[in-house]
Amino acid sequence: MRIASLTDFLLMRIERGADGAIAQAHNAGAKSTKGAKAAGTPLNRQIYQAIREAILSHLLPSGWRLPSSRDLARELAISRNTVTYAYEQLIAEGYLETRAGSGTFIADTTPDQIPEMRLNAPPLTDPSGESELSAHGAQLIQQAGVSDLQWGAFMPGVPDVTLFPNKIWSRLQNKHWRRSRAELLTYGDAGGYLPLREAIAEYLRIARSVNCNASQVIITTGIHQSLDIVVKLLGEHGDSAWVEDPCYWGTRSVLNSLGIKPVAIPVDSEGMRMRLANLRQPPRFICATPSHQYPLGMVMSLSRRRMLLEYAAARKVWIIEDDYDSEFRYGSRPLASLQGMDTDDRVLYMGTFSKTMFPSLRIGFMVVPESLATTFAIGVSELYRGSQVFMQAIMADFMTEGHFASHIRRMRLLYAERLQLLQAAIGRHFGDRITLTGGEAGLHLALGLPAQCDDLAISRAARAAGIVARPLSRYYMHPDTTRNGLLLGYACVPNEQIAPAFDKLAAIIKAHWK
Repeated sequence: MRIASLTDFLLMRIERGADGAIAQAHNAGAKSTKGAKAAGTPLNRQIYQAIREAILSHLLPSGWRLPSSRDLARELAISRNTVTYAYEQLIAEGYLETRAGSGTFIADTTPDQIPEMRLNAPPLTDPSGESELSAHGAQLIQQAGVSDLQWGAFMPGVPDVTLFPNKIWSRLQNKHWRRSRAELLTYGDAGGYLPLREAIAEYLRIARSVNCNASQVIITTGIHQSLDIVVKLLGEHGDSAWVEDPCYWGTRSVLNSLGIKPVAIPVDSEGMRMRLANLRQPPRFICATPSHQYPLGMVMSLSRRRMLLEYAAARKVWIIEDDYDSEFRYGSRPLASLQGMDTDDRVLYMGTFSKTMFPSLRIGFMVVPESLATTFAIGVSELYRGSQVFMQAIMADFMTEGHFASHIRRMRLLYAERLQLLQAAIGRHFGDRITLTGGEAGLHLALGLPAQCDDLAISRAARAAGIVARPLSRYYMHPDTTRNGLLLGYACVPNEQIAPAFDKLAAIIKAHWK
C-alpha cells in the first residue's frame, strides 16, 4: 500500500493520535497552530513523526517527491514554519533529501542487501521474547529468584532503611558537594576509593579477623559483581564450582550465566558435607557461607573449615567466602572469617553494605590475596569502570567517624527484638510442630514445613495477601535432599506489625497443612 496524498494521510494520522488537532484546524480554516497546542505534542513533532513512520513502514517509497513546505502548510491550514521544522528534522536524520531546483524527496535508506528470508520471516509467536534468549539466558530467567516486592513482611535479607541515620549521611554528603572535587565526579581509581578501602581493611581486621591491607580490598557494587569478576578472571567456561545445597539463588545465577557448572554439596549442622566422590573431582571454585549458611543459618564447624582450607591448598582450588550478614549475631560475638585462617592464599572474601546500610547504596567489597590485588583492581576497572566514587567517599567518612559501628550496634539490638517477636508469634500458632533454623544470626530465619506441605503454593497465597514468604524448596538443587519451608525476614517489619502479619501467614499455612 502506498500513500496517494500526503495531506490526506497526515489528516488521518493526526485524527487518530492527537485529538484531531490538525483536522480541527483544517476544518475551521485556521491559519495558526493555536487549535492544535492543546493536543499535547506540538504540531511540528506530529508531522515529523507521521512522515517518519510512513517511510519506515514503506508507505512512502524512496524517490517520492513531497509537496513543498508552502503547499503542504496551505493544504493543512497551518503555519509554514511548522512544516519547515518537520522537513528539516527529517533531512537532518537522513529520511529526506533536497535536490536543487527539484524539491524534497524521500531518501533511499534501504540497505544494500536484504536477505530474502528476512523479508519473508513469519511474525514472532512469542511476545515475551524468551524464544530469542540464549540457553544461559533462558535458564537465568526460568530460575530467577528475584522478587517484585522488596519491602515489608516477611522479605528476607532487607534491613530497616527507615531507621537509617539520614541526617548524618546528608551532612557528610553536603560536605563533599561543597568541596566539589573533580576526582569524586569522574571514573574512580582501579580498585576503588582509597580512603574507603583503608576503612574497610581496618574494620575487617578488627570485626572479622580478616588478614588484609587496603591494597587487597577491591570495591564492587555487591556480592553479585564480586562473584562475577572472580569467575571471569580466575575461571574458564566449563569449570565447576561446589555450592552449598541449599544456597543463595544469586550464586547459581551468576555461575550459570558464565558457563560454570554448579555442583550441589549438601549441608548439615556443621555446614558443607563433602563426600569422597566430590573430593576425587576437584572443582575450580568452592562457594560457601561459613559464618552464617544461607539460607539455613548454621555455622561451619572448625574441623570442616580446616578440611576445606587444606583441600583447597592441595588441589589449587579457590574458596569464595560470602560473608553477607555476619555483623548481626544475637547472644554471641560475630565469628571469625574463614579467610583469617587461610595461610595459603586460597580464599577470596566477599562482603556488602546492603545489609548493614541500605540496599540501593550498591557498594560491596572483596578481599583478594596480595598476589592478585593489582590484577583484580585492573580487571574491575577494565570491565566495569570505577563507579559510585562520590558515594564511596561518603561511606569512607561514615566509617572513619564511627557512625557505621554505632549504626550496626543499634540495629543489632532492634533486629534481636524483632526476631524474638517473630519466634513468639510462630510459637503461639504452631508450638513445636514446626522447626526453626537460623535464629541465632542474620536478618531471617527458616521455618520448616512437613514434606507434604507445598511451600510454593503457600508462598503464592501469601503473596496474594501482600506477604512475602519465600519457599525454601526453591533454594535447593538436588531433589533428593529438598526440604519444604519458608524464609521469613523480620528486619524490615515494624515491631507492631510482626504478630498481625504472621497471623495472616499462619492462617494460610494451616489451610495448606495436610
